[in-house]
Amino acid sequence: MSNPTTREFHLAARPSGAPTARNFALVERALPELADGQILVRNTWMSVDPYMRGRMDDRPSYIPPFQLNEPLEGAAVGKVIASRSERIPVGASVTHFLGWREHAVLDAAAATPVDTTLAAAEHYLGALGTTGLTAYAALTEVAPVRPGDVVFISAAAGAVGSVAGQLARKFGASRVIGSAGGPVKTAALLDKFGFDAALDHRAGDLAGQLTTAAPDGIDVYLDSVGGEHLRVAIDAIRPHGRIAMVGAIAEYNGDAQAVPNLFHAAKREVTLRGMLVSSYFPKFADYIAQAAPWLADGSLRTEHTVYTGLEQAPAAFLGVLSGANVGKMLVQLT
Repeated sequence: MSNPTTREFHLAARPSGAPTARNFALVERALPELADGQILVRNTWMSVDPYMRGRMDDRPSYIPPFQLNEPLEGAAVGKVIASRSERIPVGASVTHFLGWREHAVLDAAAATPVDTTLAAAEHYLGALGTTGLTAYAALTEVAPVRPGDVVFISAAAGAVGSVAGQLARKFGASRVIGSAGGPVKTAALLDKFGFDAALDHRAGDLAGQLTTAAPDGIDVYLDSVGGEHLRVAIDAIRPHGRIAMVGAIAEYNGDAQAVPNLFHAAKREVTLRGMLVSSYFPKFADYIAQAAPWLADGSLRTEHTVYTGLEQAPAAFLGVLSGANVGKMLVQLT
């Protein structure tokens, strides 16, 4: 009797410039037998994130590249439907890193049980997942917000930025400014996420818009974009300001953009600090203990942009790279 099959996406070809649907292949394969200590998870939600673009290239980075004709990876949440582990029983909800597939066979040690009575499963890929932890760590440790600070956040309508703006307020910011692309997203910053000012980077003159929103300058900048946004923030930052360098989505397709004013940061004794969220995983439990009640009482608001069906995963990923999402981009598996 043959093993049951599942479907998964493989990297079919490495992109040259911006990725397209041709870089992905949907493959059907037999599920392996469970070994001792392993679990079988039926994935119900998966995440697509900008950092995955870097893994499509065959070059060294902080995380290994995807391999050609092998399954893609990423955060996912699902139900355990078979188990040979005493640690995680059948019926448990878990998060893990074998997304881009309908089913995942993995060691129980590589999965994290989650409490879906505390929050819906999909929140563990967003506000209670690595995107939420990124926002929290960025604004508490990497570029800590202090009472009275003026905070500027790029990609502010996205998964990290939309949470970060609300956390900045909770941490005492006097004014929170976000940048997003287009009137729909800037309206969401003001109406849904409680920002004080919203800049539309597609409207041009980002520097002028930031000067209008923060005429006396900014104290903290959370950078997920790089390029022009970073340059404008450095020009606007006050002495002893802090910059958290979380991502550089404007540069992920090889469109490197020089930042010629870095010496301004030196003159103002500004701290520019990079971060990898994996360095802050030990803080996950503390973060969830704080954030879950905020989610429950509505003081932390979230949005999800959802594509339905595994077949839509590449479209969702290409959408997050082009800024098609408000809040967290997710794929719901059926």
